[in-house]
Amino acid sequence: MTDPIADFLTRIRNAYLAGNKVVEAPASKMKLAITKILCEKGYILSYKVVENKPQDIIKIALKYHPQTKVAAIKKIERVSSPGLRRYTDVKDMPRVLNGLGIAILSTSKGVITDKEAKDLNVGGEVICYVY
Repeated sequence: MTDPIADFLTRIRNAYLAGNKVVEAPASKMKLAITKILCEKGYILSYKVVENKPQDIIKIALKYHPQTKVAAIKKIERVSSPGLRRYTDVKDMPRVLNGLGIAILSTSKGVITDKEAKDLNVGGEVICYVY
């Protein structure tokens, strides 16, 4: 596997398409930071880290609308890849779905959303778009 972040996002996307309630993925600091942002912004219900021998596992409880069973995440898309890194500064910060979605960035202040990066006046690598 050459891009573990893309694999992580694909696992979440596929679990939503299949209608699963829980998805598991191998843990890392970057994946845990992305999961924390998704939970804070209301795209997933909750998450927990299960300690395992070779590598920890992140268990994510997915969020659906109670009556219509529509997924909370319409699209989750990888932007920067190992072969082509995408960076942005504060002036050219991407607006996802005209401000309704979020862009997750890796900055010198940590993994944060596009709105937080504007407030802190920092740029960085655009990891993914979520809406």
